Amino acid sequence: MAQSNKLRLGVNIDHVATVRNARGSAYPDPVRAAKLAEAAGADGITAHLREDRRHIRDADIDGLMAALTTPLNFEMAATIEMQSIALAHKPHAVCIVPEKREERTTEGGLDVAGDEARLAHFIAPLSAAGCRVSMFVGHEAAQIEASARIGAAVVELHTGAYCDYHYEGNFAKRDAELAALIEGATLAHSLGLEVHAGHGLTFETVKPIAAIPEVMELNIGHFLMAESLFIGMEAAILQMRALMDEVRG
Repeated sequence: MAQSNKLRLGVNIDHVATVRNARGSAYPDPVRAAKLAEAAGADGITAHLREDRRHIRDADIDGLMAALTTPLNFEMAATIEMQSIALAHKPHAVCIVPEKREERTTEGGLDVAGDEARLAHFIAPLSAAGCRVSMFVGHEAAQIEASARIGAAVVELHTGAYCDYHYEGNFAKRDAELAALIEGATLAHSLGLEVHAGHGLTFETVKPIAAIPEVMELNIGHFLMAESLFIGMEAAILQMRALMDEVRG
């Protein structure tokens, strides 16, 4: 397999910070977790600096930028504050996500089609600064097409509903969602967008997503951090990597 076709694994370390913040202590350290993930074979690290700083904090982004040898994917809302932080750090990648303070996690994709003019203006300086801009969207054609029009380099397809249906035992809806994700990935690729995917992926659900040929990167966090409590981070990442490689090797 050519190296260019290798499916990349981005590891999200947000919930290491969640554990730290629950106690109000200095540990566990998300930067240490990121370095362990790199050593275990992560191709990149994802961190979401939310407006309410519920897990990752500004100092964590400082530390990650200084310590990482793999690319940082900086997840953020489309706000002026976050834009300023991203422009100060110039991470490899910036992923624009919807954000609501009351949600536990990102509940859906960004409405790019409904906010096209503002988002085009918002991402322009990020792209000009050398960041690869990604839009976290659902599989709907309108959202993918709008992402291409505004000049994004990447779309990350939201796999949360697919995973939820799997664990609910609603396999007909799961399979329909998977088919829609495949169709969305095909469309995005045809428009010149690089395709990533993520949200809610586990050992049980990753292989059908990894098998989508247009998908070049998976971003997985909560499950890997949870599994690390039981088997360790290295083992969790290696097992996920092996499952991905089974269908892309």
